[in-house]
Amino acid sequence: MASRLLLVAAVLVFCIAQVSADAKVEDHETKAVVKGPNRRLLPYLNCEGLCKARCSLHSRPNRCNRACGTCCVRCKCVPPGTAGNREVCGSCYTDMTTHGNRLKCP
Repeated sequence: MASRLLLVAAVLVFCIAQVSADAKVEDHETKAVVKGPNRRLLPYLNCEGLCKARCSLHSRPNRCNRACGTCCVRCKCVPPGTAGNREVCGSCYTDMTTHGNRLKCP
């Protein structure tokens, strides 16, 4: 009888340990759901803030912010700095063009 009680107690402690291990707090990065055919969880990206910093020294900041926002939403990336470094975001950012075949992303 004592061995059964000990076994039940051990299983109970194991189950409680598993539940508490599963209840870990996730990191502060929130997730956003993308609707449409490519439904998946993606990290949240503050495109407005990142593009504002990216376009702060641009000669036409409103136009730059609009293009940067589009590229940020589509590619989930904004290069660091106010110019250059486009290769950091990969081919999505570097290869996107306008209807006139000019580079879209600042």
